[in-house]
Amino acid sequence: MNNPSIRDRIIVALDVPTEKEALDLVARFEGELRFVKVGMELFYGAGYPIIEKLQKLGIKIFLDLKLHDIPNTVGRAAAQLTKMGVEMFNVHVAGGIRMMEEARNQMEKNLAAKQQRPILIGVTQLTSTDEQMLHDEIGIPYSMDTVVKHYSKLAKKAGLDGVVCSPLDVSNIKGTCGTHFLTVTPGIRLPGGMNHDQKRITTPEQAFQFGSDYIVVGRMITEAKEPAKQLEEIVRNVENILN
Repeated sequence: MNNPSIRDRIIVALDVPTEKEALDLVARFEGELRFVKVGMELFYGAGYPIIEKLQKLGIKIFLDLKLHDIPNTVGRAAAQLTKMGVEMFNVHVAGGIRMMEEARNQMEKNLAAKQQRPILIGVTQLTSTDEQMLHDEIGIPYSMDTVVKHYSKLAKKAGLDGVVCSPLDVSNIKGTCGTHFLTVTPGIRLPGGMNHDQKRITTPEQAFQFGSDYIVVGRMITEAKEPAKQLEEIVRNVENILN
């Protein structure tokens, strides 16, 4: 995935509960969909068959299950996700370096012949978490910038390829971990759009200007009357700004 195009860097979230709804949604993109996120709702509802069917359509998959458990359990889970042939999956950085290293080790041990190594990324803080929640509910007394920077350094030390983060954290992370350390950013909204449960958000254009390597976009595309045209418009707008 060297120097992917903007279209290949926009990951569309298939946040629906059934296989039929997911495939119906994919069909509305008229063959223009390159990369999707399969999260907990769809994977727990449809299972491995939805992964196989999306792959048969030539679509890349970010399997967003946010693994977080003891190192041995996460390592075994990472082995299974690797065998599915997905392009990207993630773990929670809060699980610690040993857990992340075990995920990476088991991923590398379970690659099939000629299989491209999946991108392994760590979740720093959810985009639904703001600084007050970080302090009052999670019990972390440091600033969001400090926590995200620290978690990113842990992920890099463990050998992960990058992190999931808010677009607002990208410059901080790139400055700490280097420009080649990947940032995958949800929390994407249209100007004036609904925030839903997201708090630290930007537009697609802003996210790429901040240096995001990939953006994850959900309802602003999938709930559009014509998702294919909405995706095309985002690609065009981003390309116009970056070129």
